[in-house]
Amino acid sequence: MSKQFTHIDCFAGPGGICTGLHAARFKTLVAIEYIKSCCETYQYNHPEVHVIHSDIRNVKKEDIEKYIPEEGVDLVTSGMPCETFSNAGTTSRSFYDDRQFLFREGIRIAKLSKAKMILFENVPGILSKTVAVDDSTLIIDVLKQELEDAGYGNYIEVKLSAVDFGVPQKRVRYFILASRFNKWELSVPTPTHQKPVTVGDALAGLPIVVPNSDRYGTEYTDEESNYSKLMRNLQFWNREGFDGEKIVNHFPMRHKKETLKRFAMIRPGEGVKSLFERLSPNEICKLQEKKVLPKKIFAKRNIRLEEDKPALTVTSHCLDENIHPTQDRALTVRECARLQSFPDTYYFCGPYSVSHDNRNVQDKYEQIGDAVPPLLAYAWGMNISNILNRYCNE
Repeated sequence: MSKQFTHIDCFAGPGGICTGLHAARFKTLVAIEYIKSCCETYQYNHPEVHVIHSDIRNVKKEDIEKYIPEEGVDLVTSGMPCETFSNAGTTSRSFYDDRQFLFREGIRIAKLSKAKMILFENVPGILSKTVAVDDSTLIIDVLKQELEDAGYGNYIEVKLSAVDFGVPQKRVRYFILASRFNKWELSVPTPTHQKPVTVGDALAGLPIVVPNSDRYGTEYTDEESNYSKLMRNLQFWNREGFDGEKIVNHFPMRHKKETLKRFAMIRPGEGVKSLFERLSPNEICKLQEKKVLPKKIFAKRNIRLEEDKPALTVTSHCLDENIHPTQDRALTVRECARLQSFPDTYYFCGPYSVSHDNRNVQDKYEQIGDAVPPLLAYAWGMNISNILNRYCNE
């Protein structure tokens, strides 16, 4: 038996990284997260982890030291907030504030816990973000320099596409893996899937839900796929203590009749923007008067997924962005979780919908959209385990 490696989870969110690392047989000791609903989700699904609900900048050595082995931990992960780096939201990206320097907290926690390795995760947009509007210095260069200054100058960086690791979603993320041992040869995960897992594969085997009803029906979708079976595989996910027979978080949202009419007009691969392009000005005007079409066009609103392709990136706005591929409704929380590769036993706490301006709470959809896909985290876990086994047993 290989040693069980230890982990501290910074900017932990609802537990996407922990879930993947748990499947790779890591032991997460401490998780640090600012959003209360994320902490509740994390604690429900990982009751063995000490979850600290706090701004990470306020977490001190005495808050974590009793959970850390004398020799230190093996891995610290740090997926700091990505809004300020994302090209998807130009308004958010235009902010130059303390969020873009939160990577320092991951490094600080790694030093406090004597971590052998650090794994940073963020959107690729971090590579082009400068420290200030009138300063050409790149944030990523500051991060790398501070890694070196902290003794983690041995690092490797890579952009990975989640679809290459069995996640049914076109999601690209940037990673840095760093070690405090200069002689260690670092590596990145090798893709596991040449053929993408599709939306149809992802949603297979789930009960059909009816919009505006209080529960889902007894009729099921297509036969289970290999992917849907994996989402139910308690042994793979190392979640034998959970009830594998229950379908959780699979209730439909309520929609106005005008919204349902709009959904019915949208073809696979289309969104609201496509309707404005396809319909005549007269038709658009009539539909706007009936409130079937909105007055304002949102490019990524109400996109009907295509069954035979992976989904587009599942974001914190996934409730508004995605429509079921064959049914005229938004996706359930469970369906979004399937697209992110969370196992079916994973229960999301918190409200179904809150304003995204509220930084103290995230609804279930936001939590899913902001998380690291567990299957991608699993690939990193297996890769890092190989590195640790190679050098820690010498």
